[in-house]
Amino acid sequence: MVFSSMVFLLRFLPLVLLVYGICPKPARNAVLFLASLIFYAWGEPVYVLLMLFSTAVDYIHGRLVEQYRNEGRARAARLAVISSVVVNLLLLGFFKYADFLIEVWNHITGQKIPLLSLPLPIGISFYTFQTMSYTIDIYRGQAESQKSMLDFGTYVALFPQLIAGPIVRYQTIAGELAARRFDYEDFGAGALRFVTGLGKKVLLANPAGSLYEQIAGFGAAGLPVVTAWMGILAFAFQIYFDFSGYSDMAIGLGRMFGFHFPENFRYPYESGSITEFWRRWHISLGTWFREYLYIPLGGSRKGEAKQVRNILLVWLLTGLWHGAAWNFVLWGLYFGVLLLLEKFVFQKGFGRLPSAVRRLLTFFLILIGWVLFGFPDLTEGMAYLGAMFGAGGLIWNTETWYLLSGWWLLFLIWGIGCTHVPKQWGERLAGKRAILPVLFLIVIFLLSLAYLVDATYNPFLYFRF
Repeated sequence: MVFSSMVFLLRFLPLVLLVYGICPKPARNAVLFLASLIFYAWGEPVYVLLMLFSTAVDYIHGRLVEQYRNEGRARAARLAVISSVVVNLLLLGFFKYADFLIEVWNHITGQKIPLLSLPLPIGISFYTFQTMSYTIDIYRGQAESQKSMLDFGTYVALFPQLIAGPIVRYQTIAGELAARRFDYEDFGAGALRFVTGLGKKVLLANPAGSLYEQIAGFGAAGLPVVTAWMGILAFAFQIYFDFSGYSDMAIGLGRMFGFHFPENFRYPYESGSITEFWRRWHISLGTWFREYLYIPLGGSRKGEAKQVRNILLVWLLTGLWHGAAWNFVLWGLYFGVLLLLEKFVFQKGFGRLPSAVRRLLTFFLILIGWVLFGFPDLTEGMAYLGAMFGAGGLIWNTETWYLLSGWWLLFLIWGIGCTHVPKQWGERLAGKRAILPVLFLIVIFLLSLAYLVDATYNPFLYFRF
């Protein structure tokens, strides 16, 4: 089940809100836990058992780590947290990377070991990172173990952010798991945030994705330069509105139920450097890698050589986190190298450029990265990249003009929509007339429903990660 579906919007969510609202407070976590299991099992009834197993493993390990720490048994606590991490990584590795490793092994050895072809459990990358951070934080003394398995299960399975984040550390919502109150103002703000995200996903991301698939379907051979750039721009807008829209919906849903999740996007395409971009894009993932990998490896504290190693390793793993394919490895290393060049080579010179130039150059480099990200077949990706720089032999053709005439307004809307400007306008209008946010909510919700009634194109890109 996805947030941008008629089943969720008109059946599941209203029913859950009704039951949650009328049940006594002590039973609300049980309602959310049961609803979350139904939500997940709607598409993957078998893999809900895998999620429950992961939940039980980390609940037990969390209790053990805290017990050993309190008893002063540092070695036992360390072994317990290592055990938790190993089990989680083995589960993630088996389901997500087994076929990739088999293919690599077959290529190296010439063997023909058959692939497992296991379907990827939805959201496994997100909830695995959450449960790992839980036991690690207890080991570090940054969180206390959850005594109630029901409450811990609610944290892991919480449907607003279960399948696509943001990645929420346990300590962020530990207090709200134990006690939270219904607040009309908070509920209204959450509903507004949810509908805003729904509009981003349905009304902006889906059309952008449709255009990108149309252009990518032409094939790179003979693809005009302008058409190729239109395609990758459409992909850039699709992935931003798709993922940030889903994050908005998750954060909004969380607030409707009394939880406050961390922000995951802060207008990343306004960035003036690659470093800034990754502080604004998928913030919860970047924070996770910094807190649980980069800093424990030594960060920048042990000399430049080890800092270079740490950055490259983090970005290699960031690429692999997104998918078990060579294009993701290359994508991760591409951004790792760019970050190193910014830090050690171009830092001073880049900073002297005008702000507009820095933003355009940064966006250009991001678009190149999206080519690597968007094509699992590296040969096709390189061919498309070549078309962007004239390998097709044409600057434009009649198809280019046809696409421009039909899509220019949406490109303008997408370009403005990924900046802080719409939020600024909205706050100004809301300050003048309090009814305007309510009217906005109603209009966007109805437009989104109208789109979904006949929609045949409604993917969510990050489900595959």
